[in-house]
Amino acid sequence: MSIQDTTVDYARKLDEQDPLQAFRDRFHLPEQADGSSYIYLCGNSLGLQPKDTAAALTQELEDWKNLGVEGHFHAKNPWMPYHEFLSEAMARVVGAKPEEVVVMNTLSVNLHLMMVSFFRPEGKRNKILIEFDAFPSDRYAVESQLKYHGLDPQECLLELKARPGEELIREEDIEQLLRERGEEIALILLGNTNYYTGQYFDMPTITRLGHAKGCTVGFDCAHGAGNVPLELHASGCDFAVWCNYKYLNSGPGSLGGVFVNERHADNPDLPRFAGWWGHDKATRFGMRDPFKPIPGAEGWQLSNPPILSLAAIWASLKIFDEAGMDRLRKKAIKLTAYLESLVQQLGEDTVKIITPSDPERRGSQLSIQVRNADRSLFDRLTAKGVIADWREPDVIRVAPVPLYNSFEDAWRFYRALEEVLTSK
Repeated sequence: MSIQDTTVDYARKLDEQDPLQAFRDRFHLPEQADGSSYIYLCGNSLGLQPKDTAAALTQELEDWKNLGVEGHFHAKNPWMPYHEFLSEAMARVVGAKPEEVVVMNTLSVNLHLMMVSFFRPEGKRNKILIEFDAFPSDRYAVESQLKYHGLDPQECLLELKARPGEELIREEDIEQLLRERGEEIALILLGNTNYYTGQYFDMPTITRLGHAKGCTVGFDCAHGAGNVPLELHASGCDFAVWCNYKYLNSGPGSLGGVFVNERHADNPDLPRFAGWWGHDKATRFGMRDPFKPIPGAEGWQLSNPPILSLAAIWASLKIFDEAGMDRLRKKAIKLTAYLESLVQQLGEDTVKIITPSDPERRGSQLSIQVRNADRSLFDRLTAKGVIADWREPDVIRVAPVPLYNSFEDAWRFYRALEEVLTSK
């Protein structure tokens, strides 16, 4: 998107034409001391609170108060099957069948549970492939899984790296690495949208290439769920995990999600760490039966889930159902391109956007590298009412989220950044 008009009036005109504009009013926007809204562009770290969340939580608190343990069966939304209420809406967000998804645990816990089942090193096929600049928790989890199997991460952890002088991983380099070393790789585990650069990987192609070499393929979709069209089932990947507190607005530290491809739904030879909530529902309360996993992703559950967290997720998913991922994606592409075009007005000698320029290879994020800058510049930007994210050594991450960010938000950020860069 190339723009000639960098005025606030043009941004407001774009907002007037936005068919999703009304959804902004469905969220609480953090306010500054003077009552004006912050320029909130940090939905890639923590999404804003839907206004419906309080009522959803209150309903469960009232049922707990009035019913006690009977709420499991007689609450307005009975707690026993509560997680099932979210499955269809979550499946629509991530592009899966309802039986392939479950909301449970937190992201790193789910990542470990998936690796228990899907990282099965044998002989020379004993390596895990991740991207070089993966989110630290992913690296820690992978290294600890390798050590758990008695393997040395120095030898068995392979990393996809960008070429010297580049920030993004070229897809032809992924193909070449798999062609050369695919027989050594037991598991490919990539962040489908890289947290630092915002690069959105071609999951179907990576899955196809990996499977052709006999690799299992999984994705960490923490920065993809609710952001980009994941189409997990169609991608063919074996599993995926994600958190729900970023683009899915479920609250700090809320439960995550898991996708297990239906071809693994009822595989008795697939090992797993088991818990009673993953046991056959018909005999779960028999209490003395041997473990019989529920077919599908539900069979990986361990404990009965925290209802208050599920309530917050459900409140957000209802908004996603109203808005629709297709419409959200269309706005995200337009809004991100508008912000990109504004930032480019600052000049390549001042800023460099390291996120891919191709809309198909990014989501609602721009990672802006500020030349010759340090954290003090970001602190001055924060003082101007901007809530964004700083990543060392010199990158500001901003997320123009289509549900609640406006084109005027993008313009206000651009003006604030311009003022900080031109002031002494």
